[in-house]
Amino acid sequence: MDKIKMTTPLVEMDGDEMTRVLWTMIKEKLILPFVDLKTEYYDLGLLHRNETKDQVTVDAANATRRLGVAVKCATITPNRQRMEEYPQLTEMWKSPNGTIRSILDGTVFRTPICIDAVKPVVKNWKKPITIARHAYGDVYKAVDLETDEPGTATLTFTGVSGKTQTLTIQTVDGPAVWQGAHNKASSIRSFAKACFQYAIDTKQDLWFSTKDTISKVYDGAFKRIFEEEYEGYKARFEELGISYFYTLIDDAVARVIRSEGGYIWACKNYDGDVMSDMVSTAFGSLAMMTSVLVAPDGTMEFEAAHGTVTRHYYKYLKGEETSTNPMATIFAWSGALKRRGQLDQLPDLTAFGEKLEEACFETLNDGIMTKDLVSLVEPGFAATAVNSGAFLDAIAQRLAAKLR
Repeated sequence: MDKIKMTTPLVEMDGDEMTRVLWTMIKEKLILPFVDLKTEYYDLGLLHRNETKDQVTVDAANATRRLGVAVKCATITPNRQRMEEYPQLTEMWKSPNGTIRSILDGTVFRTPICIDAVKPVVKNWKKPITIARHAYGDVYKAVDLETDEPGTATLTFTGVSGKTQTLTIQTVDGPAVWQGAHNKASSIRSFAKACFQYAIDTKQDLWFSTKDTISKVYDGAFKRIFEEEYEGYKARFEELGISYFYTLIDDAVARVIRSEGGYIWACKNYDGDVMSDMVSTAFGSLAMMTSVLVAPDGTMEFEAAHGTVTRHYYKYLKGEETSTNPMATIFAWSGALKRRGQLDQLPDLTAFGEKLEEACFETLNDGIMTKDLVSLVEPGFAATAVNSGAFLDAIAQRLAAKLR
């Protein structure tokens, strides 16, 4: 069989720990045997980011903007514990995802991968819930300060005109911690437009939630901008019979639990981070959730919604067998290849991505699963737990049959 051709590379961002191991396995077993793969490779592993003073992350983001499509492996965002694990680190580097999102000014859409054998923990959920996560600002671009004496903190803005505005944050009588977060009106507006357009493209209702009763100015700006932007999409929403509504984040959580699913839930950056983990876990597994960053110009970056699976990685280093679920990472690759095929008008490449996903579903429906899913299947469904390599081999076998 001739390999499927590509004309334009996609950006490949390698990552860390167990997901880096799976990354190589997925390429070797599911992609390279069938596709004449063209990528522009960037190593976003923690140590290489440290060596380049994180310039590699910026370069990867700029390459994504240039080439239009990227696929990314999960990466480590170091905290104090990680600094101890990796003593060669010169700095507690910021989230590479946050850096990439900031440069691309995109919105992250995360959707569970659902199979009939695994029912959601929330029994009335019948359809997937897509989390639309704003991908700029808030705590991910915040600055932090720790003080050790009584005093007063202020927030001051100095405009280019020279005009200043100052607010007193708090006067404290002892040690304290402080945080300054921000967002840009242009980014919030891009977020709103992306959400409304995605709702139209997928013909789903759109919910949006913040806490403007408490954060009257900051969250209030999000609410106001969404209302302003909705006016430009309202007629199309009505034509399609879909709806948009705003509610407080606590009310949204209650509504989500009572709902049947089948809509987009738009959240601010941190809310989306937390709620996407809640939704993915309730649907089955963190390893069963896709994630795509969509920029205003149509640039897309595909990745898994989970982390680097550290615990399994240390087992792997000891030579122990692991049953790490690679589904979300496979779907990152399939999504990127489908998008590359669409942009370059290569139907065979798009079809390959679709067949790869079909092979994954067939493998799971045949009861061949990683350990995390076997414990979740419905009573009466025959499932066998296999290690990651055997699971990928089973997918490869079905994929090859589809491509003959």
